[in-house]
Amino acid sequence: MPIVVESLKEASYQDQQDLQKIYRDAPPWLFAPQHNDLELIEAALGDGSLIAGRFNDRLLGAARLQRHQDVWHLSHLCVRLVTRRRGVAERLVSEARNMAARHGATLRLLAPAGHLEARALAAKLRIPLDVLQNDQ
Repeated sequence: MPIVVESLKEASYQDQQDLQKIYRDAPPWLFAPQHNDLELIEAALGDGSLIAGRFNDRLLGAARLQRHQDVWHLSHLCVRLVTRRRGVAERLVSEARNMAARHGATLRLLAPAGHLEARALAAKLRIPLDVLQNDQ
């Protein structure tokens, strides 16, 4: 069964639990400009920017997809530690790229400055990287 990528506008109790497990495995810098996983999840659900990868009714990875006119920014990408290295992040990025293209936009990764992990991911997935400003 493939990983299904979906936009989450509302999260069930189980989805909330899964999202907390996903972001529990994230490095602290990934939450910026929010301070923790709960603030990030609330903000992303609140503005409709949360996308997630689902397999067997469970969320395995999530990210924020902020849609602008010509450029869509993918940020806060995280996959549960126990399911990493199985293509979940690549599936999320691929679907986000397809969604952006269908709307005539380019997909770019958005991350705080100075984090080699973000640069490595951008290079691996062949996606341009923009620096997250404090107000984003």
